[in-house]
Amino acid sequence: MKQKRILRLTAVVFAVVFVAGITGLYAGTNVPDDIKMENKIYSKHTKGIATLSHKKHAEDYKIGCGECHHDEKGKKLTNLKAGDAVKSCAECHSKPGQAPKGADAPKLSKKEKIQQYHAESVHANCIDCHKDVKKKDKSKNAPTTCKECHPKKGK
Repeated sequence: MKQKRILRLTAVVFAVVFVAGITGLYAGTNVPDDIKMENKIYSKHTKGIATLSHKKHAEDYKIGCGECHHDEKGKKLTNLKAGDAVKSCAECHSKPGQAPKGADAPKLSKKEKIQQYHAESVHANCIDCHKDVKKKDKSKNAPTTCKECHPKKGK
């Protein structure tokens, strides 16, 4: 009798762990329609947080995953599918903000700035693409200025 109870309890625990694991796996790979570009590497944000409409970029504009997501060598990840696990930008571009400027600032190439600094990498990725879109189709929908992406703080 005691053995049956232990067996039943083990089965229940296993089922709960299994369901929680599957739910966590699914939830971890679900891509939200809009992604608030907030990041914990910043102790304080100086501008309002930009929001990326992931769904619009992927579905409406037909932009492939590899246009934004890349490996550690900068090679586009062209084999991604919606829901695949990807690193956040700040996991690799881990210095907050933009590269320091001025006479005392380290002399870094544009590539080095992008590799190291989070804001440099995100801005280069987004703004450069948006500028290309504007040139190609004279679109006004691809923002390229600070205020077009960053709402006033508190909004």
